[in-house]
Amino acid sequence: MKLKKLFFIMMICIFLNRPIAFAETEKENIFCWEMKDNISCELEIFSKHCICIERTTEQTLFEKDAYSPCAMASTTKILTGIIVIENCNLNDEVIISPNAASTGGSTLGIFAGQKITIENLLYGLLLRSGNDAAVALAEHISGSVEIFSECMNQKAKAIGLKNSHFITPHGLDQEEHYTTAYDLALLTNYALKNPTFLNIVGTKQITIQIGNDNRILNNTNELLGIVDGVYGVKTGFTGNAGRCLVTACKRNDLDIIVVVLGADSKKMRAKDSQKVIEYVFQNFLMVDTEKEIVNSFQSFQKHKTFEVCKSLNNVEYDYENVTNYICPIDKRKIAKLRTSIYCLEKLDAPLKQDIIIGKIRLICEDKILYELNIYLNKKINRIDWKNYLVIFVKKYITFYKI
Repeated sequence: MKLKKLFFIMMICIFLNRPIAFAETEKENIFCWEMKDNISCELEIFSKHCICIERTTEQTLFEKDAYSPCAMASTTKILTGIIVIENCNLNDEVIISPNAASTGGSTLGIFAGQKITIENLLYGLLLRSGNDAAVALAEHISGSVEIFSECMNQKAKAIGLKNSHFITPHGLDQEEHYTTAYDLALLTNYALKNPTFLNIVGTKQITIQIGNDNRILNNTNELLGIVDGVYGVKTGFTGNAGRCLVTACKRNDLDIIVVVLGADSKKMRAKDSQKVIEYVFQNFLMVDTEKEIVNSFQSFQKHKTFEVCKSLNNVEYDYENVTNYICPIDKRKIAKLRTSIYCLEKLDAPLKQDIIIGKIRLICEDKILYELNIYLNKKINRIDWKNYLVIFVKKYITFYKI
């Protein structure tokens, strides 16, 4: 009898340390197909920094040294403008200070003591690129340019700009005033989501009132109204920054932002911007990739099994939903589009519902277009002593029946 008890105890100990394997495991499941790529396109850009992003996904479609900090001149006013729009009543009037009126460089031509609405100052800021308008707006909001610059840096951080620092509201050269082409593209994408900003930067010409006088303002953006689909955004120039241009352009369902910084001439910035615009619209398509993800995941589920330790639960899992599966893809590389699924091979109970157990990625060549989490949609309970006892009794009965 003692030997039987000892045998039972040994069997339980062995069983407790043994993982419960429901099936053989499978390594990552990758779906891939390829076609011969016989299209080539070279794009030569002479400006020092350049980037093109697609607006809905913020994917980079083209870039040249887009992540190096550099001066950006009056493209700074994109940030100044959106801060003003979000924090002011456009009908309020601003009394121009002597400090604002004396600001040099590109100006709206305002005088100390004049009263101008914020809306008219915004047109002077974003169309005429008035440095005096920038200072007047900064003083109205914060009391001084120095305090307003703090607001600028706080806003930049909130938007997600990682390599930018702002000293002035107008962008005249300062050593610690810089951004990157990539950060500037993200900033512009944020600002364009505001209807007021979108309307102002897309205005080719407008008559505003300064004091008792009417003033006709023409947009300094040389591509607006000239290049098909262009609807903004902002020009810039200083000795340190060179010629700068931020452009938004949309044709059909492809909506892009092109940033060019450090061009040697106005002609160069326009030519480089137009080169990138035409290159992108010639070579990229907005592709609905939902079918690729669904088919890949369903096939993965059919073949994938898990090793689950110390649990009797089945593994129930799914991938996170996104509202938009449409993304820009180089049509020369669509044939190289594939999905790749990575999952844990072993799961150790207990595991909570919604815990992430893997990733599903959409890949084009070596570039990850987007990534979705795979998660448990039902918790996995750890087997307890009662379950072990039931299992042991069943095995014991089966053993003795034999």
